[in-house]
Amino acid sequence: MPDLRASYFACEQLARAHYENFPVASRLLPRRLRPHVAAVYAFARTADDIADEPGREPGERLALLEGYRERLISRQAKPSPVAIPSRRPLPPPDSGVPPPDAFFPALHDTIDRFDLPVSLFTDLLSAFEQDVTTNRYDTWEQVLDYCRRSANPVGRIVLRLSGYRSDALDEASDAVCTALQLTNFWQDLAVDWSRGRLYVPEEAWRAHGASLADLDRRAWTPAWRSTLVACGVRTRALFDRGRVVCDGVGGRLRFELRATWHGGMRILDRLEQGGYDVFRARPSLGIADGMVIACRTLAWRVP
Repeated sequence: MPDLRASYFACEQLARAHYENFPVASRLLPRRLRPHVAAVYAFARTADDIADEPGREPGERLALLEGYRERLISRQAKPSPVAIPSRRPLPPPDSGVPPPDAFFPALHDTIDRFDLPVSLFTDLLSAFEQDVTTNRYDTWEQVLDYCRRSANPVGRIVLRLSGYRSDALDEASDAVCTALQLTNFWQDLAVDWSRGRLYVPEEAWRAHGASLADLDRRAWTPAWRSTLVACGVRTRALFDRGRVVCDGVGGRLRFELRATWHGGMRILDRLEQGGYDVFRARPSLGIADGMVIACRTLAWRVP
């Protein structure tokens, strides 16, 4: 079934091209799982790119995402199982990165092999569609509901790919994934605002007397600092609550999750150290941070 192999190849190409945003496909994961995680990533990455594409009108982006939903839930004749190459996949018949539609055979195969709930993928799509239509949030409840659909499905998918199906692990994973999503919101506040988007809920910034006009002036006021400090406290509590998922799994996944947890916490630490002033500097992780994360991952202590 060369088309399926070519599809997995396309997914892995995309994952490698965006490796800085794709830590869950690191070499800490078992080799047998990497093609399947790449298939999930290819679906999410391309759909997210459609939602954020500035050159298309909102209606066109929504129509394209609806096409993704139809393609996702369609069940054509299932291909005969083939061995997914464990080292280097066979190249596709023609050069270049195949169009997004080429990712679906690998995605469908992964869903079928691991009996993944399609609802996890439709939740992701609903979050991408919300990015097209929603630029502001009134309440924490709305922001957390967005995270439930934009981030939490990824953690649950990774758990199921690794053979874990547990309500307790799902809940802990949700806490970590939401914390990672929120950390990214605070990290990218300046970038998002330049695009007309804000994930800090109005009830949070109004409680501290902050003003949107200050963001327009790129003025990081004490009110905005106190707003983000409070957001950081909430985010850190989620990291703490979800930490147990890193101890509830085994093998390489345990080290992958611990490294991911420490990576998110490292960004949050950097934000706090800089007073959350992302207009002055957006914190990011470098080689030295990677070494720190690796050391902390190896020195992990179970509470």
